[in-house]
Amino acid sequence: MVDDRLSRCFHSARRCGILLHWRWVATRTIPQTRWGEGRVKVLQIRSVSIRYVVGKKEVRAVEDVSFDVQERDVVGLVGESGSGKTTLAHGIMRLLPPNAYFKNGEILLLGKNIVKMKENEVRKYRWKDYSIVFQKSMNALSPVHRVGEQMKEALLIHQPNLSDEQMMKRIRETLDLVRLPSRVIRLYPHELSGGMMQRVMIALALINNPKFVIFDEATTALDVVTQGQILEEIKKLVKDLSLTAMVITHDIGVVSEICNKVAVMYAGRLMEFGPLDKVVYEPLHPYTKALLKSHPDFLEPGEKMMGIPGNLPDLTLPMKGCAFAPRCPYAEKICFSETPKPVEVGERVVACFKVKEVERT
Repeated sequence: MVDDRLSRCFHSARRCGILLHWRWVATRTIPQTRWGEGRVKVLQIRSVSIRYVVGKKEVRAVEDVSFDVQERDVVGLVGESGSGKTTLAHGIMRLLPPNAYFKNGEILLLGKNIVKMKENEVRKYRWKDYSIVFQKSMNALSPVHRVGEQMKEALLIHQPNLSDEQMMKRIRETLDLVRLPSRVIRLYPHELSGGMMQRVMIALALINNPKFVIFDEATTALDVVTQGQILEEIKKLVKDLSLTAMVITHDIGVVSEICNKVAVMYAGRLMEFGPLDKVVYEPLHPYTKALLKSHPDFLEPGEKMMGIPGNLPDLTLPMKGCAFAPRCPYAEKICFSETPKPVEVGERVVACFKVKEVERT
């Protein structure tokens, strides 16, 4: 089944944590939208914690994360490797591996608490009302079935009453959305280039007209030129289809191309969340500020790119204080002894004791 193959794909996707090394130099136009007054909340994440059981230890992959995604929002989920981005995405999709579980919290997707759902109930909605595009497309496509057969199967699961003519019409329309010719219907995955396979994956994610789509490192495993092309495709789809989406990436430059809001994660915790222009150009959390200084596209003229000293904490050990404190230039005694709670600062939510000091620098 398509659902099973796509669900298994996350194992390979997790193993493929490749950083984007290309630099996007096109002129940015920041998407302008209201902060969200009056819009429907498509996704509500409430105090979610996710654990991995590894031997006798537990990895605190996601720790007490809360934020909302409203209708027509495109939220960028950023942070370095190990920050919990992909784990949170797979939790939203209920595609966690057997050794992972929800410690606490709830995820309301289109008003339904998917954390409490049984798997057979989740299957009614996954790939229909919400879907995901993985970074490793080859592992999600059956090598022995033609593209058209796989797209037809994806339709039949959720729309079994469609006629053959209606299905073929929908398949052609969806391929056209991602700029693929109809001849792709007759091809096997191995006959496609990497970029074409990724477009097929995007088409599969969109074929049932979902209301919410996650793009999980959707350009990572592609060459530089194809990355740019796929990024433009996603950008166009988000605009043309008025998609509500989440874009997961290591590269904050990608987020600035597509998103209107940004959620910054570190060591499984939410550091900062808010409108793109505020978070990217006026960061209030030291980690957000450090992340931007490590990216060439966000440096002032003459400013040197800087890495973030130190390493991520061991997520199998109990954590006291702010997770970023050992690497933070603003850290004081309280940062090592107490965990900062996310607080509203204007249009943003920030988890830091030193917001005023960061704002002044």
